[in-house]
Amino acid sequence: MANLLPSSTRIGSTLAAQPRHPLAHLPTPLEPLTQLTKTLRQQGPAPELWIKRDDCTGLAGGGNKTRKLEYLIADAKAKGADTLMTFGAIQSNHARQTAAACAEAGLACELILTRQVPSRQEDYERTGNVLLDALCGAHLTLTEPGSAKNAAQQRQDQLEQSGQQVYRVPAGGSNEIGALGYVQCLLELWEQLLDKQLDCQYLVHASSSAGTQAGLLCGLLGLAGELSTEAAAQLPRLLGVNVYHPQEQTLAQRIESLCGAVAQRLGLELPTNWQSNILLDSSALGTGYGVPTEQTLQAIRLLAQTQGILLDPAYSGKAFAALLAQIKRGAFTNAERVVFIHTGGAMVLPAYVDTLTPP
Repeated sequence: MANLLPSSTRIGSTLAAQPRHPLAHLPTPLEPLTQLTKTLRQQGPAPELWIKRDDCTGLAGGGNKTRKLEYLIADAKAKGADTLMTFGAIQSNHARQTAAACAEAGLACELILTRQVPSRQEDYERTGNVLLDALCGAHLTLTEPGSAKNAAQQRQDQLEQSGQQVYRVPAGGSNEIGALGYVQCLLELWEQLLDKQLDCQYLVHASSSAGTQAGLLCGLLGLAGELSTEAAAQLPRLLGVNVYHPQEQTLAQRIESLCGAVAQRLGLELPTNWQSNILLDSSALGTGYGVPTEQTLQAIRLLAQTQGILLDPAYSGKAFAALLAQIKRGAFTNAERVVFIHTGGAMVLPAYVDTLTPP
């Protein structure tokens, strides 16, 4: 493994110059999934599994959006905003972390939450992340998906008429500013792998609004450009598991656009045909966003019962189910190592109690 620390790279120094409002508990742990790997190898070939615990970022239960919000909050403050407005599904993990980030930063928080999940239990709109949103002091507007744009504009007009300055954060915090959080995550993870002297063949994570994957990919490409050809070949490949988009190409195009914007912001020149590094797996999507498949539920139970780590039914559970399916199909050997990036979401589990509780 090439011994090039992120702090000594151009991409590391350029990223360090970006305005940032510290929120997360960093670095998040990188841990072996020893019991799970042992269990899987009793059934056939399986890679050595590790997990990057971005569910442990803090901030009202943690999750991947906290890294993005560090850069978004800094930008909002620099522009003189006193109110953040953002968007998500009813049980949005991003909305919960935004509400908590605003509380810490002394900003008002406006959440436009849409009823995107078709099958919901009776208290779906009162428990889980929705409860935590309210506890953190956010103002919630619940609406149907087709009405979200108008509802947001009406609410923003009301706020601005009363003298508030609103800063809009896109769904998932996924723009070229928020995605900087996952360039930072990639560099952090690379340093951990160097410190532990671990080679890694694949990074796997849930992909939805594209910011996490775009940031990670930009970080990988930036590192590759500073390493020798031999050393760059040792970098892991990045696999995003599509948990939202009915058409995979929609997500791929979003990642391509966003990765390009992040690279431009950091002054990185991406290599020719870099888009071939956008790898997606949509096999775990099932009938749609927020609706867990039986494989999702099995994955959640398996990781909880072998490692005591909680996944969620909409994001990390589906991503882990896709990884387990690939292992079952023989996609990896015992000689390989895979890191699963846990993007969080366990705070939503009470909203799925009817689904998760065995009959």
